This record gives sequence, structure tokens and C-alpha cells, in this order.
Amino acid sequence: MLRTKFKKHQIILASSSPRRQQFFKDFDIDFSIKLKEIEENYPETLKFLEITDYLAKLKASAFDGELQTHELLITSDTLVWHNNKALGKPTDYDNAFAMLKSLSDSTHEVITSVCFKTTEKEDLINEITKVTFGVLTDQTIHYYLKNYKPFDKAGSYGIQDWIGLIGISKIEGSYTNVVGLPTEKVYQYLVNF
Repeated sequence: MLRTKFKKHQIILASSSPRRQQFFKDFDIDFSIKLKEIEENYPETLKFLEITDYLAKLKASAFDGELQTHELLITSDTLVWHNNKALGKPTDYDNAFAMLKSLSDSTHEVITSVCFKTTEKEDLINEITKVTFGVLTDQTIHYYLKNYKPFDKAGSYGIQDWIGLIGISKIEGSYTNVVGLPTEKVYQYLVNF
């Protein structure tokens, strides 16, 4: 369906995430991947959804002046929000352990913002999903970190990994959002583009 719609447009996915890339393959749509190195820093005054909106737009701004009229750039950012603070990707093993320990036996929110940019406009969509972990023992956390190395994931975990299977007791909202992309909303945006 989308393949026909985007015959005259080139979709550019600016994401190194293998999970996001797979979602776009699963959409059955032609796309290319272009990456830019950016520092994912944001003003400390930003909270919650403001952070992911800011970072998704920042990633898109790295392509300013480079987009052609037939191109649609897609960038995104995902973070975990817990105890009124953002948990991004861990800096190291100890940081990842501390994140997972804090998520144990509690509920957090996973927030993703997706930016769609052309030469004429820029749109944002967002998704918020609530995720509840049961009790994660130190042994469970160490096993997960050593065997699955989730150091490229917000909050130090992948819901699709072993820890998601054995540790998550409840999810409210989009599962794919927790994986890294709210696919239903992205697909609907593309259908209505």
C-alpha cells in the first residue's frame, strides 16, 4: 500500500536502530538510511515529552539544507521517564544496573517522538506507553546485562528481550513504542501524507 503511495518520494530514515529499520522493512516500503552524528544533549529545563520532541527535531535539523523536494526525512527519539526524570541510554554497566534496579517493582513511561521533515514542513507525533516491571533481583539484572548487553537502549532494556519476557508484568499502550517506534501512528501518518 505505501510502496505505491511513495513512488515519487524518497523516505530517509535517520536511525541506526536495527529495531526501527526492521519496522520500516515490515511496512513494505522503500527507504534509505542516512546517519548524522549529533550530540543528544537537551536543556535541563525540558521535561517528559518536551525532551523527546526536542531531540527528534534536533536530529532532523542536522539535515537542514540537504533535503530535496522529493524526500521525506524521519527521525525519532525514545526515552524512559521514571520518578520524574529521564532515563536515556546507559553510560556504562553500573549505570545500566542502577537504571534497572530503579525500574524494578514499579511503573515507568516510555516516550517516543517521531519527526517527519520535508523541504516545506516539519511534523511531530508522540506516543506514551506505561510499563510495569515486577521485582528484578540483582542476579536477574546481572544475568540480563551480561548476556544481552542492552547498552544501546533507553532505560537499559529491550521489551523484546529476555527481561521483557520474564520481568514485565503489565503494559498499557503501544508495545512497538517500547521497542522504539509507535508503528501504528507512524503508518497512519505515512498513509495520510
